[in-house]
Parts: sequence; C-alpha cells; structure tokens
Amino acid sequence: MLEGAVDVHAHYVPDLYREALLEARITEPDGFPRIPEWSPGAALDQMDGLGIAASVISISSPGIHFGDDRAARTLARTVNEIGAATVAANPDRFGFLASLPLPDVNGALEEVAYAFDELNADGVVLMSNVAGRYPGDPEYEELMAELDRRAAVVVLHPASPPSWQAVSLGRPRPMIEFPFDTTRAVVNLVLTGTLERHPRLRLVVPHVGSALPVLADRVDGFTRAIAPGDGGPIDVPAQLANLYYDVAGDATPRALPALLGLAAPSQLLYGSDFPFPPPPVIERLADNLVGAEAMVGGALELMLRTNPLRLFPRLDRNCISVGPRD
Repeated sequence: MLEGAVDVHAHYVPDLYREALLEARITEPDGFPRIPEWSPGAALDQMDGLGIAASVISISSPGIHFGDDRAARTLARTVNEIGAATVAANPDRFGFLASLPLPDVNGALEEVAYAFDELNADGVVLMSNVAGRYPGDPEYEELMAELDRRAAVVVLHPASPPSWQAVSLGRPRPMIEFPFDTTRAVVNLVLTGTLERHPRLRLVVPHVGSALPVLADRVDGFTRAIAPGDGGPIDVPAQLANLYYDVAGDATPRALPALLGLAAPSQLLYGSDFPFPPPPVIERLADNLVGAEAMVGGALELMLRTNPLRLFPRLDRNCISVGPRD
C-alpha cells in the first residue's frame, strides 16, 4: 500500500511513560478516551501491514512536563533513552525525536545536547504550547538558537490550549482545538520573526497544515495592514511555503487540496499517528491518500519517501522507491 514509505508522525508509549501519565492522573490525554497500548513489535506489525519502511517516533501530547521541572527533566531523559534504545534495536526501521522538558529552558538545552550528542536523536518534538507558553516566546530564544545551530528537524505536535475547558465544549481536544493550537504556534513563530532569525531550523507542521491553509491569507492581510514602517511586513505565505507538512489525519477530500494551495508537494510528509487511531482507520486514511487526485505524477513518491529522507537521511538504506502514479 505504502511500500517504502517513511512515517514521520508516529508515537511511542513506553510503560514508564504510561506510568508517569497515570501518576499525574492523566488517564484520558487531551480527552482521548484511553492511553493507547504500544510496543515495538506492535509498531512493526502495523508498519509491515502498510508497507512502511521506517517510522520516526515521538512522545505525543500531553508531553512530559506535568508541573515539576525536576520530574520533567527526569522523564525527558527516560523517554529519550527508551527512544534511542528502540532505534538501536531496529536501526533500519525506527528514528526518534527527542522530548524536551519545556518550559524549563535550561533543562531543555541540556537535553538537546544529550539527545543529539549521546543518543543520536533524529530531531526534537515540541508541543504547540506548554502551560500556555508557545514556541516563539522570547524565553525560548536561546533554545531556538541552539536548534538552529544544529540545523535540527523540529516537529510540532499539538497540545490542549490554555483554558481548553471553556472552548472545547466537552469534546476531545484533538477534534478542533489541536488544529487551532498548532496554527497559533506556527503563526507565532512567523510573526515573532523566530523563523527568519533561525533559517536553519527545519520545521514540520502536523495534520495537513492544521488551519493554516485557510488562515494564511487572513494572517498575511492583517500583518500588512498593521506592519510597522521599518522593514516592511512579513510575507506570511512565503514563510509558510518553506515549511514541511505531515498529512496525518483526515487529509482527503478537502484538507490536502487546500494545503497544496499553500505548499508544494516537495514539502509533504506521510504520517500515521500510530498508535492513537485504530488500525482500520490508519489503513483507510492511507488508502485515501494513495488514491487522492492530488497524489499524481511524482507527488506520492515525494511525500512517502523523497521528502522525509531529505530530513532523515539515516533511514535511507531501508527505503525503496514507491514510484510515481500515472
């Protein structure tokens, strides 16, 4: 189905992380009805069933900071070492993204050094917000500069927004709040000039661009209307066009064409979101992607293999060409 693909939006839920969630009294993360079961074997079975050659795994929302900096540093180190061990056991099949104990910036900087220099992490995952603090916050500038220095792959993952209780209307936050919080985080990175200051960052936006395809022109229009005289306005669509976008979730029939109005096929990446959706849902979404009208010519090959291997070249040896569709 997806022969030779690289999945850049897959998660791992090791037992020690599950225990940390339960200790923090998180049994339904972000309103999701359960903490999903996960093991490397189950992940490999799912990958083999879909023809996925390699998956880049990360810790999902709610992340690893539950209010205590010291505990978050310990949990970050634990899950990152588990991620690295998973890769070491199956180096052709897995990559991993390091978790950082934000909003503790000093702890995050220490973990970046350890994750990249000792664990050979393939990138980092950042929550769209932690305790109401978003990427692009001035407090994060030293961290972003260090990630830029390393030309790091930075994958955003949505989290519940502040005061979600007032806006979610009792529904799971991944339904509506996740796309808007991702959009809020990316817009903040653009409008604070963070992406311009750190051009070596390789940022991946999840879930088919979230709400960015339909809000990009609106944000750009407001920015131009209120831009200060010095330096001129930020070209919002141009900056967004340079980012990468995974297509995890319901990409068809409407979201994917909208995203392709903002970003070229060269910026698309495949994502399954395993193990959160049930296997039949992952299979249905994969079928829909392969059969999508937008995935013609070389677009499928770009999304499934060429683009992710540009970001994660270490995984190249296990990936075979899927070939373009007519």
